[in-house]
Amino acid sequence: MLFLLHLTGCAVLAVADAAVTAAATAAKVTVKAAGAVVDAVIPDSKEKNTEPDK
Repeated sequence: MLFLLHLTGCAVLAVADAAVTAAATAAKVTVKAAGAVVDAVIPDSKEKNTEPDK
């Protein structure tokens, strides 16, 4: 009986781990997409002006 409870606990842990992994992946994709939108709107955001002022 204890063996069956252990297997059930592992299954619950596996499902919870999969849910957390899916949520983390979705958050990462959302952040990358938002960064791409910002780069599209402001393309010079990563480039610095290296020309000296005259």
